[in-house]
Amino acid sequence: MTLTTASTPTATLVPEHRRMAFLPRLFGPRLLLIGEHAVFGFMEQLSPADYGGGMWDFYELAGTPLYLAPTSKPRFHLCCDGNGYDGEVSADAAGIIATLFAFSHLSFRHDAPELSDGFARLYAYAADHPEARDIFGAID
Repeated sequence: MTLTTASTPTATLVPEHRRMAFLPRLFGPRLLLIGEHAVFGFMEQLSPADYGGGMWDFYELAGTPLYLAPTSKPRFHLCCDGNGYDGEVSADAAGIIATLFAFSHLSFRHDAPELSDGFARLYAYAADHPEARDIFGAID
């Protein structure tokens, strides 16, 4: 007897022609610039030696916005002063971490369902990520 297991859902890159609609859907129309700036800011704080700005990719899951990931390097060294995490992760995992930090931080300042919904969706996705241990170690 062969058992089949459900495959882990994989985030897909948002195509160029849909990038403009991504941030308003991820953070809500009134927080799109604040949310984007928060993700970039957290990446600067988490990886000051490796991150110096640049382009970001946008990822979605089944057509629903999920997270941003930097494209300037394949890997980033992250340090989280608040919890002692210190490690190297892929750009994908770094983006997930920075986006989770942004959702959490902004949810204390803004009453927007997109923030709590986005955090919950990304947190659930991160649980099945190959670097889940580092992701949760960084955000814990």
